[in-house]
Parts: sequence; C-alpha cells; structure tokens
Amino acid sequence: MTTSTVTAPPSDAAPRKDAAQDPARARLRRRLARWGFVAPAVLFMLLFFGYPLVRNVVMSFQHYTPKTFFTGEAPFNGADNWSSVFQDALFGKALWHTLVFTAGSLLGQFCIGLALAVFFNRRFPLNGVLRSLILLPWLVPMVVSGIVWRRILDQDTGVLNTFLDTLGPGGHTPWLTSPGMALLSVILVNIWIGIPFNLVILYGGLQEIPKELYEAASLDGASAWRAFRSVTLPMLKPVITVVLVLGFMSTVKILDLILALTDGGPADATQTLGTLTYQNSFVELDFGAGAVVGNVLILISAVFAVFYLRANRTEGK
Repeated sequence: MTTSTVTAPPSDAAPRKDAAQDPARARLRRRLARWGFVAPAVLFMLLFFGYPLVRNVVMSFQHYTPKTFFTGEAPFNGADNWSSVFQDALFGKALWHTLVFTAGSLLGQFCIGLALAVFFNRRFPLNGVLRSLILLPWLVPMVVSGIVWRRILDQDTGVLNTFLDTLGPGGHTPWLTSPGMALLSVILVNIWIGIPFNLVILYGGLQEIPKELYEAASLDGASAWRAFRSVTLPMLKPVITVVLVLGFMSTVKILDLILALTDGGPADATQTLGTLTYQNSFVELDFGAGAVVGNVLILISAVFAVFYLRANRTEGK
C-alpha cells in the first residue's frame, strides 16, 4: 500500500509580510547610507572644531598656567578671567584697533579690487598676464610679506624712504615706529595683500552678468556710471556679500602680519584682539585671559557668519 503525502500550498501571508517590510527596510538602508556619508564630516567637525571650541570656553573660566601642563590642575575661578580682561585698558584699545584695522582693510581691498575687476573685465592685450601678476601678493605667505614690507618701510634703510628722499622732504617718515603712523602702515600692507582675493571673486561675478543688460542700458541712453550703478552693482550684490563677509572673518583675526611688521607696537599702537590673544597666552603665559580674548573673536566672527547665512538665504528667496 502506497502512502502519498500531500504538501499544503505555502501560505501567501509570509510573502505579503516580506513585501510590507521591504519599503521600511529600504528606507532604513537609505537613511543609514546618508548618515554613512555625513558621519565622517560630522566626526571631523566635532574633533577639530567642536572640541577646541568647547575647551577654549572652559579654559576661560579656569586658572590655567604652565604648571597645569605638568600637574593637570586648573581650578575654576568663575568670571575672574573675564573681569580682568574687560577691566584692562589694553583690551579696549585692542578692540578699537581691530575695528579700525578691519574696516580700513576691507574698504581699501574692496574698492581697489572692484576697480581692477571692472578694468580687467574688458578685452585688451596682456590682460591675462597682468591679472596673473596681481595675484602674486596673494600667493606669498603672509609672514614673508610682512618681513619684506618691514624692510621696505624701515625708517633709515627702507626702500620707500630712500625713494622719497630722492624726491625731496619726507624721506625719513617713521612708518612703523611712530604710534600715529604704524596702524595706517599695517592697514596699507594688508590692503596690498587682500586686493587679489577681491579681484578674483569680483571678476568672476562680473563674468556672469549677461551682456544683454548693458546693451539694453546703452539703448536707453544710460551712461557708463549709470550702467554701473543700475546694472553692475545690483547684479554683483550676492558676490559682494560673500567678499565682504569672508574678508571680514579673515581680517579680524590677523596675527602673523602684525607680528612680522610691528609686534603690536610701538606703544601698543597696533595691538589688536589677535595679537592680544597671543600676548596673553604665549608671552604672559596667562592662558585663561588669552582664551577670553579668543572667545570674543569667535563671537564676533560668529555674528558675521550668521549675517552671511541670512543674507544668502534672503538672496535665495
């Protein structure tokens, strides 16, 4: 007698269940893939930006000295570091010098850079060669530029005073040794360094402006100045925002150029928040006070970063 076994047909509940779970699994895989791409950048930001920032804030509330590196002891002292820094008259002078230095540098760099960008926006022989030569100050390290200009501006043996001496009076101008001239000299040197950056960005923005707009303005009888005000500047507004904000964030914290030119002198005439941070931390070895000034710089930069993001968002809308 033969016994036959009848196999029941597989239930379709399992396939339906798997089919229902597939979209959820696919979404989970896509989400994990997105986080997999983002995770390295987030980890990098946390390690190299987040941790130093938090550590600097904590240090500003500690009595942090060279002894701390050996003992590890850095007792909290509340707001003593902050009060001592804000009550120091040098902090007020450094803050004012920083504002003057930043505003003067940005104004000079932007105006000259925009004028050169408009000039090079036309076709003429050696256009590319001249633009390449103007980029040289941007390629030279800032410390090297500072040392070279310190030799040029030397009161007794500098090239500039030697040249002025051949023209008449004024050949012994104390460019870097007079409290009234030092800050102006540093601003002029920084303008020379920052012109190429403004030129490159603004020139790129000018290349994106449609030529038809200038043709329409010309047909309407607009002069060159009128076309510049009514066509060039409005179309360049997003680029101008980028140039000014990025220029501010790089200028407000300049340290190496001032150290190479004047070392913050004479008589603290070129002392800025950047040089004050360096002096407190690595000259006076008061790391808590240096962290306070550094946090002030970070706060100022953050305010302008928010302004930059809001401006870009407004332009996008």
